[in-house]
Amino acid sequence: MGSTVTPFVLQCGTPLLPITLTDVPLTSASKIPTNDECDILFSAVGAALDPRVIVLGDDASLAAVLTRLMRTERLHIELAFVPETTTAAGSNYRLGSGSRAAKVAMTGTATPTPLIRDDAGKAIVGKALVEGNAGDLEGEAYVDDTKLFSGTVSGVEVMPTSEMPGLKARVIGRRCLFERRWTVGRAMQLGANAAQLTRDGVPGDREVKRSTFYRHDQEWLLVR
Repeated sequence: MGSTVTPFVLQCGTPLLPITLTDVPLTSASKIPTNDECDILFSAVGAALDPRVIVLGDDASLAAVLTRLMRTERLHIELAFVPETTTAAGSNYRLGSGSRAAKVAMTGTATPTPLIRDDAGKAIVGKALVEGNAGDLEGEAYVDDTKLFSGTVSGVEVMPTSEMPGLKARVIGRRCLFERRWTVGRAMQLGANAAQLTRDGVPGDREVKRSTFYRHDQEWLLVR
C-alpha cells in the first residue's frame, strides 16, 4: 500500500479482527451496515488523504457499503474486502479470506472493476438468485441479446465478474439440461409471473414480475 493511502476498517457484526488490521482505525457497524452507519464512516473518511475502506464482514456487508458509495457518489473511495471465510465475492475477485485477505487489503492496489447493480439500485458483489415465489420460475430471461431461458426453470443465478463485460448468468436446478454453462454480458433481464430475489444471501422483501441486473455506468475501486 502506498504511503499516502489512509486505511479505515468497518467491522460489520462480530468477525475476528486479523492481526494485520489491529492498528487501523476501526468503526463498528451492523452485520449489514445501515445507511447511517455508512455515512458516519464516510464523514471520517472524507477528511483523509487517499482513503481506503476495508470492509470486514460477509458479502452482504460489502454490498451494502458499495451500494451506499454508489448512491452517494463516492465511488472514488478505494474499497477492500476481508471475509472471515470463503465467500462468493471473495472467490469472484480472488481475494481469499482471513489473514490472507487482510494482507491484500493493506498492500493491494485499487483496480477499476465493473459494478453490477439491479434496477432497485442495489449493488451485487457475490451472487444473486432469482427463483419462483412458491415453486418453479416461469417466464423468460436474456443476457444482452442471448436468450437464457423461456418457459419454466428452477431459478437463475447471476454473478458479477472482475472483467468486462461485467456479469454472467445461468439457469440452475434439475429442469436445466445445461446447468453450469454461463452466459456472459452487460445485463440480464427477466420477466416472470412471480419471482423472488436473493441478493448476496439477503432475501428480497417482495415478489417481482420484472428484474434487471446490469453494469453501472461507473466502475468501483476494488483493492486486489
